[in-house]
Amino acid sequence: MNTIDLIADRADAARATAENVPSPCISVCRMSEAGGWCEGCFRTLDEIGRWSRMSDADKRAVWTLIERRAAAEPTTTPASP
Repeated sequence: MNTIDLIADRADAARATAENVPSPCISVCRMSEAGGWCEGCFRTLDEIGRWSRMSDADKRAVWTLIERRAAAEPTTTPASP
């Protein structure tokens, strides 16, 4: 499964969750200089730092941003969940 498919599947699951929206972290913690977000979960450092204090609605909004960022990546490499 490529990165976009993995992110899309996990974003669908996050949208379907009423409470305790899951973290997008896949334990690939490496910040992209070009994009400014994590190469594994596509969150910014600010989003990563605030995640545990965000409301479920805010987490779902970040998931939407994650999907957009993943889709905009020029190359997609296989990702491991």
